[in-house]
Amino acid sequence: MFLSSYENKIDKKGRVSVPATFRSHLSSLGYNGFVSYPSFNYAALEACSQDRIEKLSNTIDSLNPFEEKRDFFATSILSESENLQFDTEGRISLSEKLLNHAKIKNSVLFVGLGKTFQIWEPNNFDKFKIVARKKAFQNRSNLKWENKQKGEL
Repeated sequence: MFLSSYENKIDKKGRVSVPATFRSHLSSLGYNGFVSYPSFNYAALEACSQDRIEKLSNTIDSLNPFEEKRDFFATSILSESENLQFDTEGRISLSEKLLNHAKIKNSVLFVGLGKTFQIWEPNNFDKFKIVARKKAFQNRSNLKWENKQKGEL
């Protein structure tokens, strides 16, 4: 899983080191990188494994091929996605398009979200985190444990 948050600086060549725990998780899934695309909701980047983007693609493909919304999703996610591979030192290079969307200049914050993660400009995430915490508190009753089967812990 992708957990916790890690801040790293972008070097002069536009490369940033991906947290070792994130690289390790992706490696355990058989990947030497990840897919990233601009977030719909925030000035941030969504990031996931190849199999997760394939699952998203399959969900888009399940929509009626003649409906506009299928094209809207495919254009907004798949055509904007970039496959980012780790170099020998565990770094990736973020394109200008991705950097501009997330308003990233010098540092990036990798934010673990379980099966996916996001990449933020650190100050923008600090502001978002305050709002997210308030909304999570307001909606805490919606988060329920799954019922376990008999005999499970």
